Amino acid sequence: MSTPRFATLPEAFQYTAARAPEAVALRTPGDGQTLTWAEYARRVRVLAAGLAGIGVRPGDTVALMMSNRLEFYPLEVAAQHLGATSFSVYNTLPVEQLTHVLGNAGARVVICEPQYVDRLRDSGIELEHIVCVDEPVEGTLSVGDVIDAGAADFDFEAAWRAVRAEDVATLIYTSGTTGSPKGVETTHANILFQVYGIAEVLGIEFGDTITSFMPSAHIADRLTGLYVQEALGTQVTCVPDPKLIAPALADLHPTIWGAVPRVWEKLKAAIEFKVSGEPDEQRRGAMEWALSVARRRSAFTLAGEPVPEDVAAEWARADELVLSGLRAALGLDRVRWAMSGAAPIPPDTLGFFAGLGIPVTEIWGMSELSCICSVSHPRDTRLGTVGRLLPGMQARTAADGELQVRGPLVMKGYRGLAQQTAEAVDAEGWLSTGDIITVDADGYLTIVDRKKELIINAAGKNMSPAVIENTLKSGNPLIGAIATIGEGRPYNTALIALDAEAAESYARQHDLPDAAAATLAADPSIIEAIRTAVAAGNERLARVEQIKRFRIMPVFWEAGGEEITLTMKLKRRVVNEKYASDIEALYTPTLSTDVHEPAATPALATS
Repeated sequence: MSTPRFATLPEAFQYTAARAPEAVALRTPGDGQTLTWAEYARRVRVLAAGLAGIGVRPGDTVALMMSNRLEFYPLEVAAQHLGATSFSVYNTLPVEQLTHVLGNAGARVVICEPQYVDRLRDSGIELEHIVCVDEPVEGTLSVGDVIDAGAADFDFEAAWRAVRAEDVATLIYTSGTTGSPKGVETTHANILFQVYGIAEVLGIEFGDTITSFMPSAHIADRLTGLYVQEALGTQVTCVPDPKLIAPALADLHPTIWGAVPRVWEKLKAAIEFKVSGEPDEQRRGAMEWALSVARRRSAFTLAGEPVPEDVAAEWARADELVLSGLRAALGLDRVRWAMSGAAPIPPDTLGFFAGLGIPVTEIWGMSELSCICSVSHPRDTRLGTVGRLLPGMQARTAADGELQVRGPLVMKGYRGLAQQTAEAVDAEGWLSTGDIITVDADGYLTIVDRKKELIINAAGKNMSPAVIENTLKSGNPLIGAIATIGEGRPYNTALIALDAEAAESYARQHDLPDAAAATLAADPSIIEAIRTAVAAGNERLARVEQIKRFRIMPVFWEAGGEEITLTMKLKRRVVNEKYASDIEALYTPTLSTDVHEPAATPALATS
């Protein structure tokens, strides 16, 4: 049965909730909590009345600050039904950033978990109400208090029917790699064009299962975990901690799924570790054989070539004997399609999952485009590209290679920033994306890099640091983040930060007494592993792109910290300034003890 298209999220939700009222809409792993569509709709109704009772009106801004949990959904959707602009705040924001975001948004009400109340108060923003979802903190309201404030004669039907397609449904705050985050105003029309567009390309059915594990302030989780559910009726499993995604997948076996590249890289590393650590020699041999067959198959796929019949036949046998079991153990045996987005993913990682029989498609988009602007179904995917524009979107390329797009996904604007909105979107509606992207004859897009991040070395050669970094990162899961240095320099170097989770696991497996970043950065076995990974990456890069020297940083670069945004984007300017002395040490004639060279790498070009 095809799903009708609606103009607003409340319209879509009301239709969806009535399709199969007793079906489970929301759950937690192991069915610790479940909520049917009928219960979901009832909660939305009473919470909408309660929010109206405490003064929330159409156009008001309601912020939510909580982990991925079942209670989030009825509260968020209730605010939508009042015509309010509801959005999520990253739980890890420091006070000064929280002040900026809440102030820019004009938030009147914040709904949060109790541990965030002090930080909200320290922000200095005058809020009419703070609502606590668990036990109330003195001076705040409980969810029960909100419900009790609802008027018996509240006209719920009239409230949600008054919402308009052009109303701002949510705010998505940009990464803030080069300044303060900007609040992207996203309308109901933007969101629903997005949802129906990806459903047309990928195929999404009522009852499809997916997890919500990324922060709801991240547009990727907000889209796939909330808006797709409201419009199309997916069942969402709420995973409160991203570190628990592996067991959650094994519990759910989702039918559709998506993750950022780092998660895919960690899943790849987990499979490889499972195989290498198999104690039974015969079983380990079978798994190693199956993965080798998968690699041969994916090599043809990566090259865009047809898979030879003999390789296809051997893969079918490997799939029957081993690979299907690996997919099931991972929890991705029922997936019809999966996505990777938010940052470029190493082609080798995509190839690995293609070889394993897991259909992953890479997408491209941005907050200013409601999330996803280009995608192709895995059966049509060309590895290394990010698919084709959603139907109804237009693209053109500026003289300098920057992609510009126009169409229903383009934001209403940046909140309170008319000049910056005008700089981003011209009078004809063309959004300057800031990305250098090539488009082939069939309309497939290939990302080169961010326009402002391209490196021009001392010899005038243009290079993409993202391409270099993704090539190196695929070499070892210990590599968490890389900053390529080379602007105006005779050769490229890199600052490499270890991945905290992988490093801790490595320390445990190798009986290292200390998993601190500084200790591990000096450990000979880790240094050698990174030297090998850099050398392997260099072999896949052009000579001018290769890394000649690197330093392993004595600190982890965590999401939301000084070096990495909450959406896992590198703050290059901050890194260049903060680590200026470390960078200079990479270009001194003699090596210091903490500056390393790749292992057995070919001679590197210096021009």
